[in-house]
Amino acid sequence: MKKINVAKIPWTKDTSPGGKYQSSSKQISEKLGDSRNAWPKGGHPFNVELTKVAPGKKPCPFHSHTTQWEMFVIVSGTGSVRAGRKQYTVKAGDAFMHPPGEAHQITNLGRKDLIFYIIADNPPVDIFHYPDAGKWGLRPHGKYFRMTEADYYDGEE
Repeated sequence: MKKINVAKIPWTKDTSPGGKYQSSSKQISEKLGDSRNAWPKGGHPFNVELTKVAPGKKPCPFHSHTTQWEMFVIVSGTGSVRAGRKQYTVKAGDAFMHPPGEAHQITNLGRKDLIFYIIADNPPVDIFHYPDAGKWGLRPHGKYFRMTEADYYDGEE
């Protein structure tokens, strides 16, 4: 058994180039030996992180996954979750889940940090969709792109 103390894991800050998206996280699974994007050939079949979002901020753009499930457990603070075309208010003690295909985003609406756990399965391949920006992403490659339509045989003959 490998054991860690979450309080001893340092916060890692992530900020978008323009500062619109900001958060800090404690990569719990990683500290327990997970290698991101390694499952099923090593790594863990799920990922757990503790995330902290400052007042008025969002940790990431509005997005969905084609295969990954994400569960959120709010530890402290208040926020708003955009899920599909709806908005939901969340607070400490709330738990909710986003299935594959459901676009989602959380925003801190409070005056204090919004702190929550994210527990996600760790599929070896996942495609992300960012409906507001019209872009896509691919794991495990970490590539982001915009698609253009092509004929099935385009480039094949």
